[in-house]
Amino acid sequence: MQIERPVKRDKRPVLIVLHQEQSSPGRVGQLLVEKGYSLDMRRPVLGDKLPTTLDGHAGAVVFGGPMSANDPEDFVKAEINWLDVPLKENRPFLGICLGAQMLVRHLGGKVQSNPDGSTEIGWYPPRPTEKGRLLMHWPKMVYHFHREGFDLPRGAELLAEGDAYPNQAFRYNKNAWALQFHAELTRVMMHRWVVHGAHRFILPNAQQGREHLEGRMLFDAPLKAWLNEFLDIVFEGKTAKGAPLSMPATLSA
Repeated sequence: MQIERPVKRDKRPVLIVLHQEQSSPGRVGQLLVEKGYSLDMRRPVLGDKLPTTLDGHAGAVVFGGPMSANDPEDFVKAEINWLDVPLKENRPFLGICLGAQMLVRHLGGKVQSNPDGSTEIGWYPPRPTEKGRLLMHWPKMVYHFHREGFDLPRGAELLAEGDAYPNQAFRYNKNAWALQFHAELTRVMMHRWVVHGAHRFILPNAQQGREHLEGRMLFDAPLKAWLNEFLDIVFEGKTAKGAPLSMPATLSA
């Protein structure tokens, strides 16, 4: 008996914005490819141009990096200004760490360190808000590597909170999403971050390298499952159960 295989849908590529020459979209990229998307990877810090419209893309993901959204470099300012494109065109957008902080700056919010210098470097528990719980199930622990946090922009819906930095995830205008934490790290990426970022483990509230790696063994599988569902919400408009996303009235902007 011949088995009929489902026809792969023709999807526009997802724009991937990275901030270092060796940076990778990691697990986000892997999962998007598995879902049928191709990736258009660009590095503005190295001179790549960003498109003037996202008509040719399924959406965009702006990743993290060692720089700050407050830095005066031209490419940082240009990226922050460019976020007007997905917002005005109502295209799916996901900002991760630096990408989230750039979105906050674009929306008029502040990005800054805690007065006591505390960081989130390692595994920490998120606390989903009521709106976050209505959206989907959240993992018990997520992975961080940052020294700055952000205000909740006016009009944004807070989805998850944290202890050291209260704003961990939000949605803006239903199409734009921001995560302070990193769900995209593969095993290789985490090992590289632990090696190259070891000098930061002495900072307040930072965990030691062994805790990063031990935490991965305990918490990585649920985080990967969460990310897979979350990307369906961002790019397909689905709930975590796979149904079309029709948000309750309490989640309306």
